[in-house]
Amino acid sequence: MSVPIIDSHIHLLHYEKHTQGALDWVKSFHGGENWQEFYQEMCDPNNFVKYLRTNSVDYGLIFAELCPPITGICSNESVLQFCAGQESLIPIANINPYLTVNMERELQRLVEAGFRGLKMLPTYQFFYPNEPLLYPLYACAQELQIPVLFHTGSSIFHGTRLKYGDPLYFDDVAIDFPQMNIVLVHGGRGFWYDRALFLARLHPNIYVEIAGLPPQNLMKYFPEIDKITDKVIFGSDWPGVPSIKKNIEAIKQLPLTKEAIDKILGGNAARLLNISY
Repeated sequence: MSVPIIDSHIHLLHYEKHTQGALDWVKSFHGGENWQEFYQEMCDPNNFVKYLRTNSVDYGLIFAELCPPITGICSNESVLQFCAGQESLIPIANINPYLTVNMERELQRLVEAGFRGLKMLPTYQFFYPNEPLLYPLYACAQELQIPVLFHTGSSIFHGTRLKYGDPLYFDDVAIDFPQMNIVLVHGGRGFWYDRALFLARLHPNIYVEIAGLPPQNLMKYFPEIDKITDKVIFGSDWPGVPSIKKNIEAIKQLPLTKEAIDKILGGNAARLLNISY
């Protein structure tokens, strides 16, 4: 089997609660469709898998999101239900440290239920990634051998606190939890592309994910990306893109080797998630 294409950053259309700003943002990318019809179609897992296939995607990571004031609530339960019975849909949990008393027990429960990774949102949930409060959670993730993805850098959503998105704090986390794979989602978007790239080169357990970045600008944001192509992971940030396939095709046009492009589009994520091919 050839190297799979893995979209490592997908949100569901259906949230139990969307903030108005987040919903307007989603609709802005899909205004050409009949919204209600598009919504109903994409809320059906079978249809969504077909949609991914038409966009050249073999596997998709589906994110839960517990950020009431910023984007809304997409519960772990709804993500797990959406992915049930769909081999190509990989559920990724979210834990909000201010909504969960025993985070490590909750993570254990979620992984036992079928989640294969954890997404954390410092800029939406207002915490620094190296806070001692989170260390028991990281110890549990390390023991469970699941990757932990962190939103880094900017966001358009009102109320986001940018100060929590600086990748520098992951220097501490990478040193203190050397067996926990850390994915810097959005690659430090905005201020900190250089820091994200440097940390990925410095620490064996840090990876850079490129969702939300125009693929044609990747060489501009990361001039030395050719030196770390085994540490870069593709994600679309769907539904915040008009076409996943166009992003994939743009990455294929980058001045990199085919082997490097295969790693970015799926090989690296497959390794983190133990997907055999």
